[in-house]
Amino acid sequence: MATTRPAPTTGTDDRDAKGRAPDGGGRPAETAGRRADGERRAGDGRHEKSSLVLVTVLLLTVMVQGPIRRALAAPVMQSWMTVFVAVVLQALPFLVLGVLLSAALAVFVPSAFFARALPSRVWLAVPVAGMAGAVLPGCECASVPVAGALVRRGVTPAAAIAFLLSAPAINPVVLTATAVAFPRHPEMVLGRLVAGLLVACAMGWLWQRLGRTDWLRPPEHARDDGRSKGAAFWDSVRHDVMHAGGFLVLGAMAAATLKAVAPADWLRTAAGNPFAAVGALAVLAVLLSICSEADAFVAASLTQFSLTAKLVFLVVGPMIDLKLFAMQAGTFGRGFALRFAPATFMLAIAGAVLTGVVLW
Repeated sequence: MATTRPAPTTGTDDRDAKGRAPDGGGRPAETAGRRADGERRAGDGRHEKSSLVLVTVLLLTVMVQGPIRRALAAPVMQSWMTVFVAVVLQALPFLVLGVLLSAALAVFVPSAFFARALPSRVWLAVPVAGMAGAVLPGCECASVPVAGALVRRGVTPAAAIAFLLSAPAINPVVLTATAVAFPRHPEMVLGRLVAGLLVACAMGWLWQRLGRTDWLRPPEHARDDGRSKGAAFWDSVRHDVMHAGGFLVLGAMAAATLKAVAPADWLRTAAGNPFAAVGALAVLAVLLSICSEADAFVAASLTQFSLTAKLVFLVVGPMIDLKLFAMQAGTFGRGFALRFAPATFMLAIAGAVLTGVVLW
């Protein structure tokens, strides 16, 4: 009697020993095991490399600890460390607070809220948007995407520009940090508020008068990656703390270097000439690119310069610096940034100097 063999099955009826399809219905245990072993070996390799780098750094530190100790004991390094640590420790709490508030604003407040809240008339919407910056906290890193969202939601570019400039310059966290950094000169807070709002409104009205739509590239819609609001909030906080904290450290290092290394005669010469002092601190604000929640402490450490020159530093920095230029070019287009940056730089200097002349 002949035995009949079952015909081989193909397609979706092809199963493994456990009844699972090798492709769609379940992954074979052997394949999963090999992949897990490969990932484990890769992780072990990365761990070994990290350990090797750490051991190498520790060995080099031990070998050169004598020269490092002698260098740190030098009077100039003692002065440098004192200024650096003081600036960082004073500014760090305000930076973290500003990042938390700006992340909450960007994640939990709908962009359409601003479009509904602004007046329909442009000449009135500009100062209202500028004043919103004094109420709603936001650092430079947050103000650019928020301004882009405003334009995307139909807000007139003039009002978006006013908010873009005022939010990082005169928000409550920045003004509080300025008051702490200048306890003997409370008028510095008023000067920063007045000058920042004046420049923001002037730039908004200037755009409404002279701006052209072909200079402004509307920002693209943000992609929804399915994250929850809580996850988006903490991701924004982590990113901004690392980003702004890095600029704070660089700014504190530059201020400490300028304080400890720069010849006293050169500083006195630059600080003694009002025009040179204003120009030097304006350029320094652009180059240092310090977060606005921390720049007041750096300005306060430049004791050789006048209050007006320091006010220029505080007004210029949050409105235009190297990182802001890059972010503005990426969000609104290079043509916009190339016209916007020089105009903002000159108006910020003029507004700060005018305010300083009135106050002091």
